Amino acid sequence: MEVKKQIGILQSLGYGKKTIARELGLSKNTVNSYLDASEDNTGDCSNESRKEDLYSFLPYCRTELPRTGVTRQILWGEYRSRYPDGYSYSQFCEYLKQYLDRKDVSLHIEQQPGDKLYIDFAGSKMSTVDPYTGELKEVEVFVAVLGYSGKTYVRACESQRKEDFLSCIVRALNYFGGVPRVLVPDNLKSGVDKANPYEAEINRDLLDLGNHYDIAVLPTRSLKPRDKAWVERMVQIVYTRIYAPLRNQVFTNLDKLNDAIAEYLENHNNVPLQGRQESRNLLFESEEKEHLRSLPHDYWELKEYLQVKVMKNCHVQLHRDRHYYSVPYHYIGQKVKLVYTATYVAVYLNGERIAYHLRDRIPYKYTTIKDHLPSSHQFVSEWNPLKFIEWARRIHPDVESYITKVLDNKSYPEQTYRSCVGILSFEKKAGKDRLIAACQRASSFGVYNYKVIGQIINNRLDRVETKPKEITMPLHENIRGANYYK
Repeated sequence: MEVKKQIGILQSLGYGKKTIARELGLSKNTVNSYLDASEDNTGDCSNESRKEDLYSFLPYCRTELPRTGVTRQILWGEYRSRYPDGYSYSQFCEYLKQYLDRKDVSLHIEQQPGDKLYIDFAGSKMSTVDPYTGELKEVEVFVAVLGYSGKTYVRACESQRKEDFLSCIVRALNYFGGVPRVLVPDNLKSGVDKANPYEAEINRDLLDLGNHYDIAVLPTRSLKPRDKAWVERMVQIVYTRIYAPLRNQVFTNLDKLNDAIAEYLENHNNVPLQGRQESRNLLFESEEKEHLRSLPHDYWELKEYLQVKVMKNCHVQLHRDRHYYSVPYHYIGQKVKLVYTATYVAVYLNGERIAYHLRDRIPYKYTTIKDHLPSSHQFVSEWNPLKFIEWARRIHPDVESYITKVLDNKSYPEQTYRSCVGILSFEKKAGKDRLIAACQRASSFGVYNYKVIGQIINNRLDRVETKPKEITMPLHENIRGANYYK
């Protein structure tokens, strides 16, 4: 009987059969059978038919009334021209009034433990103060509330940008210590690419977060605050229990502000619910926590994406850091996807991961896995400045000094290392003594590269003595001499 009554109420409010079936968890056929039985029992089929005709016309009236010059009298005239046996003007107006009033009635949706987590940013901002300039900086306040227990998480962040928004969601899940079944965000630009009343287009990063935690993401409909009533009400309570007590305090950074927020947040979650003895924390611990799924072992991070080509040296470049990472040599020349976070860099080809490295932000450096290189080139992975300095030291201190200057003189590691290999290889090609002499001569010129060493040795300039010429000043009456300046 309760189900039948609910079906009747929903139909009287103008809800369609599909909507009624979805809201009550029934099949459409079940709803149809209840409605058919109800119509059979009315005993006045003609009146029911007139009602159906009117109800089918009322949505049109709702859209037309706000238009300039449109009155109820005009709409009634259109109604009677379509349905000549329809209601009189007074009855039409009464049914229209009931429809317009009831159309805005919201349904109570029973919350289930561990089902939904509602998230949003508070409309009012908080602030921090620069301790040196006294500049006031407004900050956003993120609010998340579990639908069943009402347990709340609040955190201040710099902005509503995607990075801050997603980071707050991760922190909220860690705060609750588990994962609900559904995440219900507002239609923020940081979470939804395109708002839609039926099916919003969720951005890739929010979907990636949802997939990582195995949580469904169902954004609220745009301009439908009732879809997020739980978090909207909680924001109002947060204003009273957190904003108000902190309104006269000054915070010089976000960490100090969030420490203060955390203290008042615990007080809020421990306050007994209105008309009940349990607090949000107690209700969460006793009835909801066990329904949350476990957090995954690895921490979710925001990902960045980049299309790159594997270079002939078996490396790809992360342009932001100007750092190079190795890829198996048989992928040379192929275009791959670089996926990187704050802690790691992964390389994908056709959806398959082919390389993984911890992120290194040192520019012009190579991060290499030896097995990624062909066997004939694996020795290159062992190149480093210390290797070349020790090699030069075994030859002569002047060669060591010269190689050190070469390493300091260039910023591109591969070019620098190749220069060092070329210079030191002259020990076998030309002999140790000629290499030492060439380094000494090049050092006197202040030029440090492979090319000048090659020119000196190839042109036998290392064998030419470089004695300084004695310069004698010509005698002339205009030359004043040293004594003049004493």
